[in-house]
Amino acid sequence: MLHYYPSPCLNIPPKYQVLDPGQVTTVTVSKKQVNHILKESQCKKPIICSLRSLSWAKNSRKKELYVLRNLRILIRKNGIPAIFLQNNWLPPNSEDGDDICSSSKRGPILEHLNSLYQFSRPHTVIGTIIGITSVSLLPVETIVDLSPTYFIGLLKALVPSVLMNIYVVGLNQLFDVEIDKVNKPYLPLASGKFSMATGILIVSASLLLSLYMGITFQSPPLLAALLISFALGSVYSIELPFLRWKKHAFLAASCILIVRAMVVQLAFFVHIQKFVLGKSIFIPRSLMFATAFMCFFSAVIALFKDIPDVEGDRDYGIQSFSVSLGQERVFWLCVNMLLVAYGAAVVHGASSPSSLLPVKLITMIGHSTIAWILWMKAQFVDLTSQKSITSFYMFIWKLFYAEYFLIPFVR
Repeated sequence: MLHYYPSPCLNIPPKYQVLDPGQVTTVTVSKKQVNHILKESQCKKPIICSLRSLSWAKNSRKKELYVLRNLRILIRKNGIPAIFLQNNWLPPNSEDGDDICSSSKRGPILEHLNSLYQFSRPHTVIGTIIGITSVSLLPVETIVDLSPTYFIGLLKALVPSVLMNIYVVGLNQLFDVEIDKVNKPYLPLASGKFSMATGILIVSASLLLSLYMGITFQSPPLLAALLISFALGSVYSIELPFLRWKKHAFLAASCILIVRAMVVQLAFFVHIQKFVLGKSIFIPRSLMFATAFMCFFSAVIALFKDIPDVEGDRDYGIQSFSVSLGQERVFWLCVNMLLVAYGAAVVHGASSPSSLLPVKLITMIGHSTIAWILWMKAQFVDLTSQKSITSFYMFIWKLFYAEYFLIPFVR
């Protein structure tokens, strides 16, 4: 139920008119529209509202746009905050699953920590941690290699890399505040939970700490990985002449592919192999497979991440492939690219010279199972629903994580 005061700017049909303050009417809006409304209300203790259908509006899209327009006017003119429950279910304020109203239950410290968590784009941080850990296992030949020296070397790779990851995604948010108000209004800068000064402080501190550690740890491949990530993350986002590569689909995809597919595989493998375990440098078959496979996967992530963001990207001149070619064509291109990659992985496992049958079976059965799950889930994606597309995009990241669990078995 939406509690509001009557306003002449509202144009709700007579059967839903409210004549006295505090009375109730019922409306329906989408999760994205809820976030827009909350952002505009700037409220800390909102009213909890329950949503039901508007019988007078047969077209749900027109109904949502109609209601959103009038609710925005209502909140702007009367300053009435609201949180919406659809079918008695509180929708999340982000793809990571936080409740919209949970901020009213948290203390200020927990709220700031949660905002920092959202600011770091946790799915990318998880990908960085899993990817580096997986690649760092490839130089391990015997149990003896898993010494305290190995784990210290792994930690030296993970900490500055996570900090650099926060720099890259944070910098992108600093330059994308207006776009994120359309595409991702739950992010701390777009929602107003973080000021620009706070965002700049976090980004600057993450960068300086990351580079300081990279220099201090005296591992050339580790420092090279950090510097490449810094350079490509900067040219991707910064709004300056010859930069802002995210505006150009090919350049944007290249940035992600180079970092996720090449730098992570090669630099951290050599870091562990040469500068932690002290072995001579050689390139095993498993590393070549990991690099080739992740080239495909990173290209898919680069393409797919723009599918849910077409509305904001089109409005602000970001010529992504999804804007140019259409969401449906890019969606199925991504799915088919992954299916081809999984098929190649099955063939690679079958032809592996490894004499260990369990290793071959894990590679073949693992990739076949993931390919089947991908194909089945793709059939049920509603390409007219941003929620459905975003959910599938997060599923793609889960497949990304799963692949790094399989890579150490590829021999």
